[in-house]
Amino acid sequence: MVHQYSSQPRLSPSGYEEDIRAVLAPRLAYFEAVARHEHVTRAAHELGVPQSTLSRAMVRLEQDLGVALFARRGRTVSLTPAGRTFLGSAERALAEVEKAADSVRADADPTAGRVAFGFLHTMGSETVPALIRAFRVDHPRVRFQLVQNYGEAMIERLRAGGLDLCLTSPVPDAPDLVARRLDEQRLRLVVPDDHRLAGRRRVRLAEAADETFVTLEPGYGLRRITDDLCAEAGFTPRVAFEGEEAETLRGLVAAGLGVALLPPPAVARPGVVELTVTAPRAAREIGVAWLDGHPDTPPVAAFKRFLLSRRGHLLPD
Repeated sequence: MVHQYSSQPRLSPSGYEEDIRAVLAPRLAYFEAVARHEHVTRAAHELGVPQSTLSRAMVRLEQDLGVALFARRGRTVSLTPAGRTFLGSAERALAEVEKAADSVRADADPTAGRVAFGFLHTMGSETVPALIRAFRVDHPRVRFQLVQNYGEAMIERLRAGGLDLCLTSPVPDAPDLVARRLDEQRLRLVVPDDHRLAGRRRVRLAEAADETFVTLEPGYGLRRITDDLCAEAGFTPRVAFEGEEAETLRGLVAAGLGVALLPPPAVARPGVVELTVTAPRAAREIGVAWLDGHPDTPPVAAFKRFLLSRRGHLLPD
């Protein structure tokens, strides 16, 4: 049988005709099998489809492309020059699909899958390493893709699909997220060791109303908490420096640039004194968040259960 092909392909990028990807994608494996066997019946047997179905699919593919891909002699076929060109691209496309399938299957493997986990900078030195170490006692082969960032950036990455879970503060309240409070961390007023308040153990935050503060940049959860606590104490802090990392701020306090409200350090830093704030109650809630309605892979579900089991004792003593 001789098939006629239009000089113009039926597929068009204009949008008036069927999308080329929707037309070609289901037929690439059929085409690759026929091209490899150079025989329609053998290819149909390998694919598990009727020979007539496969023949019709190849004819329709050629009609849609407007190009003859095969020279036919009964059920035996050979590739035309256009067919050989098309085969190279089809093989690369199918290889990429297979690679993607292998990747997502590997990520979902219950024993050796992947968890994309985000956390705050202040959680990175002790809390997160301790969590992962404890989790891997029972799940030694689970892989982690770790992202360290400030809260708002992590939430956006969560929404974009780049994270499975994130450990953040404040605990978000949004209709598209599920968030669970895990622990609370007291904040301290950090002052230089030669400061007028350095001889005290406790202080009301209002006593620092006239001080210059060093804080994290706007958008960081700790910055929002600092601003809210100062407002509750009756003042707006005068900010000398806005940074991205709590230990940098602690170093600037030691240098005399200002005071700061910070969580406890992993290691005591010389040159500063850390004061308990008695009023208002200075603390931040730490929680875990994930997208509502998104199914978990087995490794993500296991790590989520583990995090929730640490409620009330998430942070190192």
